[in-house]
Amino acid sequence: MEPQALWQRALRHADNREWEEAKACFNAILAQRPDDPAVLTQLSYLHSLGGQYRSARTAALRASTSTMPMPPQVLTKLLPRLRTFNEAAAFHRLLDRLGPPSRMPIPQLLACAAQLSYFNQQEQALEFLDEARRADPDYPATLMSRAQVLTYLARFAEAERDLLRSIARAPELAHAYWLLSRLRKWTVDDNHVDAIRAQLRRPGRKPTDIVLLAYALHKELDDLGDHEGAAAALDQACRARRGTLDYSSEESRRLFDALVAFEPPAGAAPHPVEAAAGTRTPLFIVGMHRSGTTLLEQLLDGHGEVRGIGELYDFTAQMRYATDHHCRGVIDATIVARAPDADFAGVGRGYLDGVAWRLGKERCFTDKLPSNFLNIGFICSALPQARILHMVRDPVEVCFSNLRELFSEANPYSYDQRELAAYYRGYERLMAHWHERFPGRILDVDYAELTRDPEAVMRRVTAFCGLGFEPAMLDIQGRERGVATASAVQVRQGIVARDKPKWAPYAEYLAPLIEALEE
Repeated sequence: MEPQALWQRALRHADNREWEEAKACFNAILAQRPDDPAVLTQLSYLHSLGGQYRSARTAALRASTSTMPMPPQVLTKLLPRLRTFNEAAAFHRLLDRLGPPSRMPIPQLLACAAQLSYFNQQEQALEFLDEARRADPDYPATLMSRAQVLTYLARFAEAERDLLRSIARAPELAHAYWLLSRLRKWTVDDNHVDAIRAQLRRPGRKPTDIVLLAYALHKELDDLGDHEGAAAALDQACRARRGTLDYSSEESRRLFDALVAFEPPAGAAPHPVEAAAGTRTPLFIVGMHRSGTTLLEQLLDGHGEVRGIGELYDFTAQMRYATDHHCRGVIDATIVARAPDADFAGVGRGYLDGVAWRLGKERCFTDKLPSNFLNIGFICSALPQARILHMVRDPVEVCFSNLRELFSEANPYSYDQRELAAYYRGYERLMAHWHERFPGRILDVDYAELTRDPEAVMRRVTAFCGLGFEPAMLDIQGRERGVATASAVQVRQGIVARDKPKWAPYAEYLAPLIEALEE
């Protein structure tokens, strides 16, 4: 059969979720056109959809080294594939093959910039976005992408200019209003409330647009002190977002149960050990999202022997490889079920090798992925030298902060108050189990205490990490490193201790959450 006919047949099978049949068609094309990057990229996606992590990774790596011509649309699909597998070396080799940004079309520039930003290489991402802006100074997609990266780099005034320019060109773009709302605190004389409301009233709005606009409206009304209006906007945003998600609290409960039942391999270190000569010490910062993990990382990054490298999915990638399972999110029940047969020494080596390109001379580095609290049993088994810092925050505060944050694909539990409370209680139970199972491996760091007395808390943190205290850690406002998290704006404001919790004006609205947390 001709390759074109096989391709169409493969797509029909894929539409029907018939993964094996679709793969057979693409493999038949590959027999005629060995190392075709378009076919290999499609096979990589299909292997992932079928849960086969190693085959998916192998296909993506083969595609990246193909000597055949690579059309821009194939590149746009392959780059995120390589980033998904944390194959930084292959990603950068492919990027080098493409030549200078000045020769690339705008869609290719945007695709490269997006993946560089995911790797937390914000300055490099900005180079591609600057080139795209030179090619078309008013293209909204470029302006919004550039504004996002500028926000991560704390260049807020430039980000605001790009977003306002984008809105002037295309006032219907919901994403621009959402990005703009997060940049700073808006005032009665300077806000976009009326414009956002007008966009919400436009007929035919997609659910995703309603989500973005309602979150933007909530943020700006909260800045203005209109808590009743802000609560109504937040409710609209959460309902719209929850309606787009497939989430089950029961599935989360079963995952927590499986993790509690997980038995680490014999010989897993009950206490952190000193790193071998020449080996780096990972400092995992974990907890609920919005618990202060970004603040703690910024403080540690000021230490001369610590490099902050942001939110990494490298450990997740190693567990996926060890169990040969591609899952949504950080972990799932299949990975837990297969974990007892994993080569944890190999997981640890693979993790350290995978992050090596990000490191400098410092002997410690931070891995600040909050949801790695799910991986603690595996981390302790794979990396005996790792230190685990667990951020602890008042339950209502941290849950309210989750509720009012629009995450990308993470945290599907955070858009319904009772589901959020149930997840929090599962997290709390799991952390108690990890403390009991691995005494001495985890240090709880209280967010409220950290903001009230940062020096005392950081002395405890550094001692736990085997480091001396350095006063320079406390000066975080001058830091220039990119911060690609939901706290990118707040953390630049320094250490802020609140006399009154942020949720207090919303107590009536939050009654279901508070009641569920107290049950």
